[in-house]
Amino acid sequence: MKNLKSMLRLTLVLIVLFCVYYPLLVFGIAQAAPNRGKGEVLTLDGKTVGYKRIGQKFDKPGFFWGRPSAVDYNAAASGGSNKGASNAEYLKQVQKRIDTFLIAHPYLEKAQIPSDIVTASGSGLDPHISPQAALIQVRRVANERHISESEVRKLVGKHIRKPTIAGTETVNVLELNLELSAKFR
Repeated sequence: MKNLKSMLRLTLVLIVLFCVYYPLLVFGIAQAAPNRGKGEVLTLDGKTVGYKRIGQKFDKPGFFWGRPSAVDYNAAASGGSNKGASNAEYLKQVQKRIDTFLIAHPYLEKAQIPSDIVTASGSGLDPHISPQAALIQVRRVANERHISESEVRKLVGKHIRKPTIAGTETVNVLELNLELSAKFR
C-alpha cells in the first residue's frame, strides 16, 4: 500500500509537471519568439504566400524547385516516407525524380544532381536546398525568364545562408523565388 501511494503521488506530480507547467513554459518562450511563435510569414505584393520554414511545391520552369515532399507539402501531416535506401519502391520513386529532373535539365548528367533535390527530408516540409541544388537550376530558370545566368546566379549567391553554429549552407527556396518574382516579372 505504501508503494502504491508513492507511485500515485509521483504520477500526479509528473502529470502536473508535463501537462501544465511544461506546456506553459513552451508557450511563454514562443511569445518571445519572432511573430509570437506563429511562424514567419512571407508576402508578395502585400499578400501572404507562405511561411519561411515550410517548404512549398514549385514545379514551373521559371522557378527554383525545392526538395520533394513525402507528405505533398501538407504541413498538417508532416512526416517522412519511412522507406530506407534499400526499399525497391523508394528507389523507383527517387529514380523517377531523377529522370524528371534530367528532362528539365538536359545539360546535366545524373552524377551532377545533388541528393537533396531528389530525396524528401524527414519532415517532408524542408524549405531549404543546398547551394549546389540551386546553382544547377540557374540555366533553366534564366532561360525560362529570358534573363542572364549571371543575374540569376548572383541572386542565388545572395540567398545562400551559412550555418549559425554547425551544419551546411542552405538556400530558402520560397525566399529565393519571391525575390526572383519581384525582380524579374
